[in-house]
Amino acid sequence: MTYDFDKIIDRTGSGDIKHADLLRDFGRTDLIPLWIADMEWETPSFITDALKLRMEHSLFGYTKTPANYWACISKWIRDHHQWEVREDWICYIPGIVKGIGMAIYALTKETDKIIVQPPIYHPFYLTPRGCKRTVVWNPLKEIVKDGKLVGYDMDFEQLEQVCDEDCRILILANPHNPVGITWPEETLRRLAHFAATHNLIVISDEIHCDMALFGHKHIPFASVSEEAANCSITFSAPSKTFNIAGIVSSWAVVPNDDLRQKFYGWMAACELNEEHLFAPIATMAAFEHGESWRKEMLAYLEGNINFVIDYCHEHIPQINPIRPQASYLMWLDCRALNLNHKQLLDLFINHAHLALNDGEMFGIEGRGCMRMNVGCPRSMLRQAMRQLEEAIRSVKSEE
Repeated sequence: MTYDFDKIIDRTGSGDIKHADLLRDFGRTDLIPLWIADMEWETPSFITDALKLRMEHSLFGYTKTPANYWACISKWIRDHHQWEVREDWICYIPGIVKGIGMAIYALTKETDKIIVQPPIYHPFYLTPRGCKRTVVWNPLKEIVKDGKLVGYDMDFEQLEQVCDEDCRILILANPHNPVGITWPEETLRRLAHFAATHNLIVISDEIHCDMALFGHKHIPFASVSEEAANCSITFSAPSKTFNIAGIVSSWAVVPNDDLRQKFYGWMAACELNEEHLFAPIATMAAFEHGESWRKEMLAYLEGNINFVIDYCHEHIPQINPIRPQASYLMWLDCRALNLNHKQLLDLFINHAHLALNDGEMFGIEGRGCMRMNVGCPRSMLRQAMRQLEEAIRSVKSEE
C-alpha cells in the first residue's frame, strides 16, 4: 500500500466531536470512540497541500466560484456512477442535514408530512420535527435467513398504507445509514414510480456513494428513470470518502427545472448557495488526485469489516454483524445477548469501555442493535473487539 492506514493519529487539541463529547454523550472519557461518522485516518496530503497552498496567500476576501468546480463534480459523478449531471443542476449547500431542513422550508408547509425509513440516520426525523412537520414512519423489512438477520428491504405495502395526501417528501438514504445498503435499481425504480404517482419529492442523501464495498455498486436515485429525475433532490459530498467533514463541502443536484428553481431560488435569496473559500479547493483536490487513495482506503476498510465479522463468529457469536455494502458503519445485531436497552448500553460503555451509536437513536426498529464505526486503524479495532469479548464474558459470568 502507498498510504499508511495503520498509523495512529493523536487528535488531541483538534476539537473533534468524537473525543470531545464523550463525557457529554457517554458519561465518561475512557472509551475507544467508534461512533460519530468520521474516520481515524488523517485527511490525505493532496487535500491538505492544496489548502496550505491557498493559505500561503494571506488575504481571504470575497472569492468567486472556481470556473471548473461544477465540471469537476460532474465528471466525478459520470466516471464513478455513470450519471450525466449538467453543471447547472448542481448547487452548493452548507451541509446535508442543513440541506434537508432548507428543502423542507422551501418546498413544504407546516401541515405537510415527511416520510422516513427506520432504522434511519436520526437527523432524518429530528430535522422535520424541528421544522414542525409531522414524521411518517415506513420501517424497513428485516431479511432473516436461518434465524439470523442478514439485511433489510423497503416495505412498499406499508408505504402505500401510511402515505396520504399530506405526505410531501420522502427522505431516502442511498446508500443506507446505518445498515449499509446499496439499493438495487429495481427498488429505486419502484420507489420513483411510487413517488411520481403520489406527488412526493424524494430527497436522496448519497453522501456514502463513493464507498461501495465487496463488489457492490452505488446507483444514484435520480439516474434510474425520468420519474426519478423529475421528483428528486440528490445531496452528496466528498466529506465521508476523504474524511473532510469539517470542511463543509456538500452539494445538491436537481434535474427538474421547476423543482430546481423553487429550491435554489429560496437558497439564493438567503445566500445559502454560496460556498466558502475552502470547499472547492478541498473538493477538486480530492476528485482530481484522490482515486488511488480512495481505492486503498476501501481495500483496508473491507479488511476491517472482515476482521469484525470473523472475530464475532469465533469469539462473540451472540453478536451478529451485518456486512455493509457501503461505508465504514457496521450494524451489530446484539439481540441474542438478551439484554434490555439500559443493560446493552451499560455493557458497551461501562464494561467494554466502547463508544458506539445506540441502535434506538435510529428509531425503535434499531432496538437491540448498535452502530460501529470501523474507519480506523486495525489495531484500534482489534483492541475494541477484545474489550467487548471480555466484557460479555464478565457480564454473563455474573448472571
